[in-house]
Amino acid sequence: MSTEMSFERKHAILLLAVAEWNVLTFGNFAKNLYSAYESGEDRAAGYWIAHTVLIVVNFAIAAALGSLGLKALRASKRP
Repeated sequence: MSTEMSFERKHAILLLAVAEWNVLTFGNFAKNLYSAYESGEDRAAGYWIAHTVLIVVNFAIAAALGSLGLKALRASKRP
């Protein structure tokens, strides 16, 4: 019995869509967080650090999903 998994085009598109969603939403979040910081919003350092880590982690997830999605898309085009 084979346990090998194969990606179809629909899987590749889903992975790329989720990656793009992460980039768009967390990009906007990063922009808003930076604007709040620059305007002098009074928050504890932990707030800025936690949210910055959250943004970086989600960009890393987007990169991983995007890479996997591109590989799956290329593989789905092979005969």
